[in-house]
Amino acid sequence: MPTLMDTYLENRWEVQPNHSNNFGSAHGGNVMKWLDGLGGLSAMRFAGETCVTAKMDELNFERPIPVGETALVESYVYEAGRTSVKVRLRAFREDPRTGETELTTSSYATYVAVDDANTPTPVPDLDVVTDEGRRLQRAALDAHPDRET
Repeated sequence: MPTLMDTYLENRWEVQPNHSNNFGSAHGGNVMKWLDGLGGLSAMRFAGETCVTAKMDELNFERPIPVGETALVESYVYEAGRTSVKVRLRAFREDPRTGETELTTSSYATYVAVDDANTPTPVPDLDVVTDEGRRLQRAALDAHPDRET
């Protein structure tokens, strides 16, 4: 059974001028693409199947990522349904010289596992076995804007 920590992924993109808007920071569409791409990989690592994006919850751009800095993107599965996988997505600006980070963008996405005929297929149960996994799951659940308390 896959664990939450098995699905935790990070990737970095150096923000280049071709990634930017006319304000000299990462274009929101690029950040969204990076979030969705890495989120899909977390979902597939969990499901062991191809996963497609079914829903992306509100995408909050809190701060820009300037050209020359690094976009650090993290994703992990925090909940699973019968055929769906819920993934926490966050992006940070990272100073490539110091490693200092600051949260810039956050969202949640739901992916659906599909078989070779593109038919939804069951996913395993999510296992959360480490303290770090429990901390990440709790953080995702607590911060979700549509979550009932």
